[in-house]
Amino acid sequence: MTPACFEANFKRTAILLIVSVVLCGTCLAQQGPAADLGSDPVAALPVLRTTLPQAPERHKFWDKENKILFAAVAGISAADFAATRSNLQGGGKELNPVTRVFSGSTAGLAANFAGETAGVIGLSYFFHRTGHHKLERITSLMNVGVSAVAVSYDLSHR
Repeated sequence: MTPACFEANFKRTAILLIVSVVLCGTCLAQQGPAADLGSDPVAALPVLRTTLPQAPERHKFWDKENKILFAAVAGISAADFAATRSNLQGGGKELNPVTRVFSGSTAGLAANFAGETAGVIGLSYFFHRTGHHKLERITSLMNVGVSAVAVSYDLSHR
């Protein structure tokens, strides 16, 4: 760094420092409502009395609603398995690329649908534990809806 450049930077820094000190002094000189209270400025602060919103009530994971939803998931999954197996034995083709991997045997197909059911319950439990109770219920409802569409498609294309 050249001496001329150093001198210019030093002047700018010194001016900035002086302006900052002057402005801080002006800010600190202001007197608010605590100035006339003497030694306890905290006593002058207004007390805000607010109530916190109530936390949603927690429910047990295996409550009545979840039992019904999981029974519906298992039932529609079993219906999907039966309709898919029937179509595959009649020469049909599995449209789901994930399920297509398991469609070579009845046991593989059953394992796929059992795993799907277990996955839905596991995801619902994850949402329950993280406090996302609406997502906990929606997961089961979405699976029931998608599987119902798949069953109706399988039954209509026999």
